[in-house]
Amino acid sequence: MTTFNKTEEEWRAILSPEQFRVLRQKGTERPGTGEYNKFNEKGVYHCAGCNAPLYESTTKFDSGCGWPAFFDAIPGAIVRHEDNTLGMQRIEICCAKCGGHLGHVFKGEGFSTPTDERHCVNSISLRFKQ
Repeated sequence: MTTFNKTEEEWRAILSPEQFRVLRQKGTERPGTGEYNKFNEKGVYHCAGCNAPLYESTTKFDSGCGWPAFFDAIPGAIVRHEDNTLGMQRIEICCAKCGGHLGHVFKGEGFSTPTDERHCVNSISLRFKQ
């Protein structure tokens, strides 16, 4: 899965404490607090851990969920895992290059997007580049 291996100490040295909590410990930022929630510039969202390109801005949409939402990722950029924590069944999405936790993907919510998916991504897991 991952091609970007670092020790926990190496990750702590390059990530902020909050980035480490979300990307490496599968945390979640509070809804409505992320830098990219209401951000609408044209460009590419990259992994904050390893800089791999993840999402094109053309796939971002306003879902009203409090986190950046995308309807599709760059092909091969993410991997999906079943997540049964918190007493519910969800699909976790991670960076395919470094394994960093991005958020979760939800299907069938009725958004008028081409994939009928909402990739609910933590802003702190992302870096934007024009």
